[in-house]
Amino acid sequence: MTTGATSLSMVRDELFSTMEQTEILLEQFIAERNNGSYLQQAVESLQQIRGTLNMIGLAGAELLAQEIFQQANDIPAGAGEERNAQLSALSTSLFVLRRYLESVDLHRQEFPELLLPTINELRQSNAQPPLPESFLFSVRLDSPRPERGTAAANAVIPAAQAKRLRHMYQVGLLGFLRGDDPQSSLKLMARAMSRLEQMFAAGDRGRLCWVAAAALESCVDGKLLPRQSRKQLFARVDRELKQLFSNPQYDAPRLMLKELIYLVALADSKGPLAREVRTAFGLNALPFTDHLLEDAYRGLAGPGQAVVRSLTSAINDELVNVKDYLDLIERENAPADCLSKLHAVVGKLSKTLGMVGLSSAGNALQVQLPTIAAWLDGAAVEPEALLKLADTVLHVEGMVATFKQGPTRAPLVSGAQDEQQSFAMNQLREARIVVADEAFNGLTMTKRAITAYLESGGDKLHLANLPTVLHSVQGGLLFIEQDRAAGLVQRCSEYIQQHMLEAPQMPSEQMLDTLADALTSLEYYLEGGAILRNEMRTSVLDLAEESIKALGMQV
Repeated sequence: MTTGATSLSMVRDELFSTMEQTEILLEQFIAERNNGSYLQQAVESLQQIRGTLNMIGLAGAELLAQEIFQQANDIPAGAGEERNAQLSALSTSLFVLRRYLESVDLHRQEFPELLLPTINELRQSNAQPPLPESFLFSVRLDSPRPERGTAAANAVIPAAQAKRLRHMYQVGLLGFLRGDDPQSSLKLMARAMSRLEQMFAAGDRGRLCWVAAAALESCVDGKLLPRQSRKQLFARVDRELKQLFSNPQYDAPRLMLKELIYLVALADSKGPLAREVRTAFGLNALPFTDHLLEDAYRGLAGPGQAVVRSLTSAINDELVNVKDYLDLIERENAPADCLSKLHAVVGKLSKTLGMVGLSSAGNALQVQLPTIAAWLDGAAVEPEALLKLADTVLHVEGMVATFKQGPTRAPLVSGAQDEQQSFAMNQLREARIVVADEAFNGLTMTKRAITAYLESGGDKLHLANLPTVLHSVQGGLLFIEQDRAAGLVQRCSEYIQQHMLEAPQMPSEQMLDTLADALTSLEYYLEGGAILRNEMRTSVLDLAEESIKALGMQV
């Protein structure tokens, strides 16, 4: 129990009464813009709220109250439509502040980080820069980096290799910014940054790569949410890499380092780089996780994805009931009221789907209602009609799953012919995904085998199955018409055969890392669903091709 949460109970009634009165005054001003007295009284009340929160020591709540006060004080009497966004943000912020204080009063637990999104939305409405995620996080940034290896600090860094690794980072960053499977994109970025971290490990300018690699490792392990602030952070890291490569005296911005270290603290990853950074900076586990903050914030701000999940869960439960009824009818073991229940559930579902925007799915079920009604009137249940109804239910189930995943998926279609075509296309898409998954697993197995080969000092037994595995991967890619990717896999297989299985000496660690870079790029191509998104094909496969050329192979 924190001091601020304890003290809140002593001023609770007066504070909440003042907040309620402030909300009323603000609403009155929004309705009567020329009556400046409403706004002035609201500003005075806000100043009182801020003072009370300062007195009891609720730092996060006080910060939000301070922002609300400043924004309200900036609005003139008679404000026109140009101030609507700001006034709306003020109302929302007051609502969130009251909900937060109610939560603190109930649970006796402070999480000021919950208020940062609201604070930033309020600042954005007034064209102010947002506060960073790490605003409430403290860490000493001058902690020394652990000594590693014996390489000289002024060692020459291969420019071509650094450029290729930055390109790898940029390809992953592009996918991350677009929202194309963020986890896969982060993995590619983490791979590139960890390789850069190894290259620059001996010099002071490698500090950014070290911390950024740990942050990316933490994002992957902790499955941190792809927030806009994090996308902007990793985009800034890319811009800093350009300066890092060209300036031997480069020193990373302290605020950027703090932001990256905060991500390491937030994720509590067990990865080697994250552990190293946590030890070096003395980071303790935070009393919350990224997902806990997200869920709690949604609870403060109102309905979000939780409502969608609840709704789709209820719809799926009804679809399960429909499938159970169909199963009983097919087995000719249905109770007397089965058809009437089926008709009622299908009718209710069709209306519900239409209400939530899935009109195509609702119409598809609506079309089946006359058939069920005819069965109720005594018509024979034809197997073809029953099968068509079952196919429609499966199709609707797929549409509901698409709705749950968000608006980035393919648009829904309507009409009987389009419905059948859409179902067939979904089946084909699923088949392509299965083949791509198998190819991805083959590449992952290949990387593990190469790692075991390296750790064993060149034991070729670890590589014995790789030609067969990669041949299968190549065949699968050819089957789904990914000729270029299949050709690159073939080049990787040829390198393993010629330079690892048949060669008397083991390749250098740098060459093995480059081979792993190529396989990682191909992995990302498959795992990220690039085969279903034409816009990603060229950049990802170009990256794999660069690595294969660096191995000395003809492409």
